[in-house]
Amino acid sequence: MSDSTEAPQPNTADVRFDLRPLLFSTMAGTMAMMAFVSLVGPIARLLGLQAWQAGAAVTVSGVLWLLLARPWGNASDRLGRRRILLLGSAGVTLSYVLLAVFVDVALRLQPIAALSFLGLLLGRGAVGAFYAALPAAGQALIADNYPPRQRAAALASLGAANAVGMVLGPAIAALLARHSLSLPLYAMSVLPLLGFLALLTRLQRQEHHLQRVAQSIRLGDARLRRPMLAAFVAMFCVAVAQITVGFFALDRLGLAPGAAAQAAGVALTTVGVALILAQLLVRRLDWAPQRLIRFGALVAGIGFAGTSLALQAWQLWLAFFVAAAGMGWVFPAFSALAANAVNADEQGSTAGSMGAAQGLGVVLGPLAGSLLYGVEPRLPYLLVGALLVLVALWPEPAADTVQAG
Repeated sequence: MSDSTEAPQPNTADVRFDLRPLLFSTMAGTMAMMAFVSLVGPIARLLGLQAWQAGAAVTVSGVLWLLLARPWGNASDRLGRRRILLLGSAGVTLSYVLLAVFVDVALRLQPIAALSFLGLLLGRGAVGAFYAALPAAGQALIADNYPPRQRAAALASLGAANAVGMVLGPAIAALLARHSLSLPLYAMSVLPLLGFLALLTRLQRQEHHLQRVAQSIRLGDARLRRPMLAAFVAMFCVAVAQITVGFFALDRLGLAPGAAAQAAGVALTTVGVALILAQLLVRRLDWAPQRLIRFGALVAGIGFAGTSLALQAWQLWLAFFVAAAGMGWVFPAFSALAANAVNADEQGSTAGSMGAAQGLGVVLGPLAGSLLYGVEPRLPYLLVGALLVLVALWPEPAADTVQAG
């Protein structure tokens, strides 16, 4: 393309870009988000809320991720990645502090259930609304600064930081919850603040300025059908597994409530460990994104399908580990595949579209998982296994058009 108005290509020699501030802020934000998920059940019980109300307080963040990922991505195209990352992390910090204060006051005063529910819904919703800016702008920032062949590895680093947060957040919250349920929230509210400070002081200020107005990607853009489908299926499968694993340990494994909770907790911990290891491996592999999706989805599909055969806790843990290892290849690959398919002036909008696909999976997964589990406890795992195998077997087009954007 010789048109002088074409958006500039990223500097393929710019491998000195320092990812560490983005990795740290991602880990810190995920720790805070996952800590709340691990605490919301006991908090809801003490506030006199029903289980569905606790679930709604968690799901609202997925709904807002679905609705706001594209606007945040488009804003990062117009205003710059750094500015949106700072705005998002500052919003998460303020919202999380207000949520912690509300929970603390509510646990002391015991207001009517409707007020408690509204406060949790608004607080968690505000956190989720601002958090949606971070993956959209962060993934676009990586696309700006890394050439196509290196994007999957860089995105895997981001995924590994996210997985570390998934493991550490609930673990630290469990330790602090021995003293009070509000203490972990106050402690975790410091993390997004530290993430904001890391971005403010350490994230490089230069932006890849475009020579033309940033373009907004249509949701139905043919270039993004494959990566968006992979993104939706991946998050849908993860959400199904998260919502059903505790019940599966109760009903299928025949464990007592305490032992079932412990088995489910260990299973989710193995997921975080497998994600970390798998995404570190991606950094060493020189595989194209489509190959990573194909092999990763196949491994994950086998793992989830194997869960349906588990009769003991160790079998559940092993199946979840295998499934998460495969997903650790899929997650950075579909983001890289999307980034490689578009031009430089479409990266923010593309990252937002991918976030919307993942948000839809987060919203629909728990609903589908709960309904299928009511029919047969093994059915959710067989479904997600089949979906992942279909993604793995989806034939590649005759010629994939890969942009350097």
